[in-house]
Amino acid sequence: MVPQTPGRGFPTPPPSLDQAKQSQSPGQHPSTGARHSDLEQAQREADELARVAQTVPADVTKVREGMLPKDAIEKLKQIEKLSKRLRTELTQ
Repeated sequence: MVPQTPGRGFPTPPPSLDQAKQSQSPGQHPSTGARHSDLEQAQREADELARVAQTVPADVTKVREGMLPKDAIEKLKQIEKLSKRLRTELTQ
């Protein structure tokens, strides 16, 4: 009779689904937590960009009627700034 060696013939268990354990695993890149917070910030900026951009068509309609909303230009500048920041964050 051949003695059994521990683990021989058994498949390797899948990695843990527990996020806390995964963040401490030795093979993980140390900046993963920082990258996650960067992506959360990018998501917030994308949401803000979408919110502000939704108001632009109404502003353009008012311009066509002869009225320039006082914050229309500022909104467009904010859209440009958010867009540039998102582009930079997503291409890093």
